[in-house]
Amino acid sequence: MDCRVVLEAAVPVYDVATPEAAVGAAISKLGKQLNPDLSYVDIEPRSRRSPRGADLPPATVAAGEGLVALELGMTVYDVESEDHAVRIARSEIGSRLEGIPLERLSCGPVEEEESESADEESAAESEPEDGDEETLLPEFEEMVEQHRE
Repeated sequence: MDCRVVLEAAVPVYDVATPEAAVGAAISKLGKQLNPDLSYVDIEPRSRRSPRGADLPPATVAAGEGLVALELGMTVYDVESEDHAVRIARSEIGSRLEGIPLERLSCGPVEEEESESADEESAAESEPEDGDEETLLPEFEEMVEQHRE
């Protein structure tokens, strides 16, 4: 089973004046910590609501310091259960983000159609079709011709 896991991260940032600057700094900070090893993790600002239902920005700034709520999403493949997927995601992401708390937001199976279409696309890219022989490197063209004879 393949699962899509979304975790919430509380990212502290410093020397920022506005919530927008805090969000940009937090995304940049996490991007540097996760890349290139986990470049497949999606980083998005997390929308929040007050107890009375009002929309709040994803960041709070006071005295030049901010706290930003971000969503980190990744697909985990070949897991036994959703809890197993969350443990793997927390381990992979958390090992690169020291001092940043992570909390499970959602986890669910990836639709089979999506994973099958991704598998078909990657297979189509890796295996040339009958008419794609002109895309072969010159040294391999000779081998193909010899094989046909």
